Amino acid sequence: MIKKAKYKINLINSIEQKYIKKNIPTIEIGDTVKIKKLIQEGNKERIQASEGVVIAKNNSQINQTITVRKTVQNIGVEKIYLLHSPQIINIEITKKSKVRRSKLYYLRNRSGKSTRLKPKLI
Repeated sequence: MIKKAKYKINLINSIEQKYIKKNIPTIEIGDTVKIKKLIQEGNKERIQASEGVVIAKNNSQINQTITVRKTVQNIGVEKIYLLHSPQIINIEITKKSKVRRSKLYYLRNRSGKSTRLKPKLI
């Protein structure tokens, strides 16, 4: 029974290794990222870029996700991106911020200047 379970896990991991991207930068909570995503409209494809602050991160091998928050016309918009998705073309870190929490959900209740994060001095 145990050998079958280990075999299934090894089989799944070996299949997933083919689809894991190698060129993803190390993204941390509080980083401002610019994500270029491939969007299909009918039979045409185009690249759409979106920029925002990473407020949450979920590390789970191929299912690694980040939650990005940005404000559009004074309305907060959050989107969850699957990092190893074939639709994501490029991820660029534009700014790093100093944070002391692993999830920045408190930014949902704030607006304006109070949503600013302290820049990280490298």
